[in-house]
Amino acid sequence: MSQTTPAIDLATLTVDTVQEGFRNGSFTAESLARACLAQIETWNGRYNAIIFLNDEAIDDARAIDRRRAAGEALGPLAGVPVVVKDPMDMVGFPTTAGWSLLHGKSGGVDLMPATDAPVVARMRAAGAVILGKTNVPVLSHTGTHADDSWAGPTLNVVLPCRVPGGSSAGTATAVGASMAVLGLAEETGGSIQNPASAQDLVGIKPTIGLVPNAGVMPLSGNRDVVGPIARTVKDAALCLDVLAGYSPEDPKTLAGVGKKPVGGYTAQFGSRSLAGARIGLYGPGWRTQPLSDEAGELYARAAKELVQRGAVLVDDPFADTGFAQLRQPTLPLTNFDARGMESVPYDLQKYLERLGPDAALKSFADFAKATEKESAFAPGGVLSYLHNLPQFAAALRSPGTPPDLSDFIALKEAYLRIVDAVFAREKLDALVFPQMREELPVTRGGTIQETTVGELNIAGLPAVTVPAGYYASGAPFGLLFVGPLWSEATLLALAHDYETATRHRKAPRLAAA
Repeated sequence: MSQTTPAIDLATLTVDTVQEGFRNGSFTAESLARACLAQIETWNGRYNAIIFLNDEAIDDARAIDRRRAAGEALGPLAGVPVVVKDPMDMVGFPTTAGWSLLHGKSGGVDLMPATDAPVVARMRAAGAVILGKTNVPVLSHTGTHADDSWAGPTLNVVLPCRVPGGSSAGTATAVGASMAVLGLAEETGGSIQNPASAQDLVGIKPTIGLVPNAGVMPLSGNRDVVGPIARTVKDAALCLDVLAGYSPEDPKTLAGVGKKPVGGYTAQFGSRSLAGARIGLYGPGWRTQPLSDEAGELYARAAKELVQRGAVLVDDPFADTGFAQLRQPTLPLTNFDARGMESVPYDLQKYLERLGPDAALKSFADFAKATEKESAFAPGGVLSYLHNLPQFAAALRSPGTPPDLSDFIALKEAYLRIVDAVFAREKLDALVFPQMREELPVTRGGTIQETTVGELNIAGLPAVTVPAGYYASGAPFGLLFVGPLWSEATLLALAHDYETATRHRKAPRLAAA
């Protein structure tokens, strides 16, 4: 940036203010990209959010400026700086999934995709300037941290002594530290909602089938979903407009045809969306795990805020439905239900086939051989618990055969039947839960105690995280707005009303170690 260009306040930028800045000449796509890269240079060494920088980002920004100057029509995110989660294929970069065995410079093998994942291609087509790729734990195996990544741990920008949330830790940290305006995240078991809530951000975990996840290294083709992490609800909604929709590379997205709202995901935004809305509250009917005392106090305050906006609260609407009894953590894990992940050998086979004919690994057998010294599925491996799922052994023996998922499908159907019945009986517009039962654990001190991960990921339900205050320690407290399949537009409108009325989020104070 030239010395005559005013400094850009990156912490307050939104998609709207970025576009307004371009219109009024406050900055250009190039100067904004340079400001974000300077922010990365200043702070990434401390927080370790971004593991690969895009050397073409400035050229991409200059191209946007030239097209704007020429009066060309531009995409909805033209010039907006974004980051992409590492497991998403992006041409020119290895997809490492945080694993040294899949990172050439760490002694592993580089998986170089021949084409972008559809979600990356859509961000490019929308004009976003992709600054780089973000850190994750090995194979995105945890919703708490990125401590075991080949790139080292990622820190929480709000409270560095607390876990950052995972597996989209790097994306949340990059957005929270104002290194980018938007970030792409992905969830199999809390990996959007956990880091968004942990770092005082907004995240959208979409309905399974709304956003394609082809070209994203999988944990479960039946649970994985890509969504945005942002600093505001509107920004997240504008990003979802770009990501959502049918892709021939992902046949399950056919189910989402006709489900996108006319006018986009901000079309229902209004000043009083919560007025008259019927909101279900967390209770033992949903899950028998209680909230901590302080979480309960913060949740009670949030409930009062919802009432002040005109919402009608319904206490524990899932009581006596049998919903809570469907949950079954997968041993030896105490809090994570892995059902639906039986398909990971088959899903990895299909993912590797998509990489292209020149890929270093072309099959699950190649993958297993390349990673055998730290096998994810062997005793002590990060996914060794999958052997406790009855239908996993057959899937592992025959990764090229579509797996038997009858147990998972029956469970998914049971969840959905109860959710639909409860929403209809109670005339609910949404559920609003604390995203975590207690405050964030200290770094390397435990796992995030969420309220909704297995239920949402198995049922495929959508959810939106929103900042809702802070514990006495300074750790963020977040709410989760949950609804039936395809209810993203309603959830976003309700979350936007709550966000704009309460404005709990405060920009974090970045500090050197």
